[in-house]
Amino acid sequence: MTSAPLNSAAKGKVYPSALEVLEGIADGASVLVAGYAGRGVPEMLLHGLAETGAADLTLVCQGTWLPVGGTFGLADLVATGQVKKMVSPMPFHPDAGGPVKELWESGKLELEIVPQGILAERLRAGGAGIGGVFLPTGARTRFTEGKELRPFDGKEHVLEFALKADFALLKAKSADTLGNMVYERTGRNWNPIMAMAAAVTVAEVDHVVEPGGIDAETVITQAIFIDRLVLAA
Repeated sequence: MTSAPLNSAAKGKVYPSALEVLEGIADGASVLVAGYAGRGVPEMLLHGLAETGAADLTLVCQGTWLPVGGTFGLADLVATGQVKKMVSPMPFHPDAGGPVKELWESGKLELEIVPQGILAERLRAGGAGIGGVFLPTGARTRFTEGKELRPFDGKEHVLEFALKADFALLKAKSADTLGNMVYERTGRNWNPIMAMAAAVTVAEVDHVVEPGGIDAETVITQAIFIDRLVLAA
């Protein structure tokens, strides 16, 4: 599969640069960032986000591991001081805290720890347009503090509110210019649900083709959920 040639201006949903595709991200924005344990991280978009200078950001992500084979990740973005808050199951690896741990311990970064399954369901609820979900996960733990509890089938459930954001930054293997996307391996973990849970969804894609260049049976995220694309450098 070959990449589509890009013009100097946006071609439909395809933008020529990371800075242009991130237009509109302002101070105080909430941003979902895909990737799992350093794999499938939209590295170019994160670098572009750093270049925008947008401050007081709230990031929702799985963690801040360095992208596998890459040089710029979420921890690097946090190190710029642009991030006010992180919502994550594990914001930093216990053996390598880095700037996330340092800024948190100094009181310059707020961390909200959300178990991975709960985070996924909150995002799914946000994408589905519902207010929240009752989940058995976390019942009778510190994660229920201040939350509504209800019994279902004799088992206690916790009300978890839906989670939505201003922007979602994704990484896909392939897409057509309409925005139909295919992921590679672990890219399917967070990308599909984050794609549905943001006002503006932006994807960094390794290959961009014309409509019809992707087998419709292999499409994982449909074009209706994707607002902007940029070809990975």
